[in-house]
Amino acid sequence: MIAHDPQKWVLAPTHFDRSDTIRKLFPWILLLCAYSGGIAWLEISYWKLGEQSHVRNLTIMHTLLGFVISFLLVFRTNTAYERWWEGRKLWGNLVNSSRNLAMKLASMLPEEDPHRNYFQKLIPAYAMALKDHLRAEKTRIELFEDLPAHVQQSLDLEKHVPNQLALAMLQLANQLATEEQITGFQFLSLNNELQAFTDVCGACERIKNTPIPYSYSVFIKKFILIYVATLPFSLVFTLGYLVIPVVAFVFYVLASLELIAEEIEEPFGGDDNDLPLGKIARNIEVHIHEII
Repeated sequence: MIAHDPQKWVLAPTHFDRSDTIRKLFPWILLLCAYSGGIAWLEISYWKLGEQSHVRNLTIMHTLLGFVISFLLVFRTNTAYERWWEGRKLWGNLVNSSRNLAMKLASMLPEEDPHRNYFQKLIPAYAMALKDHLRAEKTRIELFEDLPAHVQQSLDLEKHVPNQLALAMLQLANQLATEEQITGFQFLSLNNELQAFTDVCGACERIKNTPIPYSYSVFIKKFILIYVATLPFSLVFTLGYLVIPVVAFVFYVLASLELIAEEIEEPFGGDDNDLPLGKIARNIEVHIHEII
């Protein structure tokens, strides 16, 4: 995720990063400029269409459809941002649940109890494993070198690693209750926090595995292309060859909104504007080590 100062908006037009939409759209913009210039030459110099040409009335279509395309793009970007923000809230819940679990364990268990060290390693490992799981990356075995031996032996990196780690923590908590190191009420309290881990994982998987319907996304792209491709025919009568930069700018604005929505609708990837899952997981590790 790109860190930025939202107050420095005056300098924003001069800043271009690798995720800026103009970089991705530049070939299309050049193609559209050539296309608009060709239409302008045909209408002005070759066909020599006059002011009475019916082609001029295409502006009515663009006026009528302008509201529709604006509404569609607003809905599209809002839906994508809602998915991004929900993903951020879920990882915020994971941070809070990790802290709460660590604080409860630190208050319940004496400092010399080895279970404190087990949880100190398992809780951050869960966050790192969830990050790798959501990004479809193979979890590195090095992450689990400090885990208890019995946990390392039971881990299968080909399976759902976050579930395995959550199960390991629940088994440890159950062991504490069985050995009467904690009371039944304390076990229920720990169980609520551990359940929150799995709830976060399931909700993140729901976002990841349920993309925006393909037909809806394709329809918006077709709509933008047809809308922009027909703009030069009517605007030439009033703008002349100035239609080239005008049409290019309209395409840049409309297509950029669609590209931004595509990038943030799947918030757990590795794009520049996706959630910083690695940073959040490392912060969880730091917090747990401070608490326990």
